[in-house]
Amino acid sequence: MTSYVENETEVTLPFDMRVILEQIMEAVTEMENCPYETSVSLLVTDNEGIRRYNRDYRNIDRETDVLSFPNISFEHAGDFSAAESCEADCFDPDSGELVLGDIIISVDRVLSQAEEYGHSVLREFAFLTAHSMLHLCGYDHMEEQEAAVMEAKQEAVLAQLGITRDPG
Repeated sequence: MTSYVENETEVTLPFDMRVILEQIMEAVTEMENCPYETSVSLLVTDNEGIRRYNRDYRNIDRETDVLSFPNISFEHAGDFSAAESCEADCFDPDSGELVLGDIIISVDRVLSQAEEYGHSVLREFAFLTAHSMLHLCGYDHMEEQEAAVMEAKQEAVLAQLGITRDPG
């Protein structure tokens, strides 16, 4: 498992973002029975930065809390066999790892949403990371049933890691 983390802000969070990313990567890929070692890239930016990425890559000119850019075109969420048909594009040629994709998180939103929801900054960061990891595994929340599945999986990952909604 390989993670890449870049923080393009001056903000330092009270935990190691790479450690949290890797814990969530491991929990999600185990839950999804991913048969491969994986890699994920995480960019931490501010509201202005995420708005720019959202505008440039999704044609939505507003800030958001997290963006997910899956590297695999899943036919069914959690079915990693789709990666085998695009081996050259889906696997890192040096490590052999399955490249799941990229995550972009707004640290400004992490801080404001933690306060708004009355839980720790760690909980909010971990929640957004778990949410995005599920997108990288093919999940979506456009339909009510899909949203319920994603929510249950997010909560299961966070509970497994002991990251609760307790204030902090």
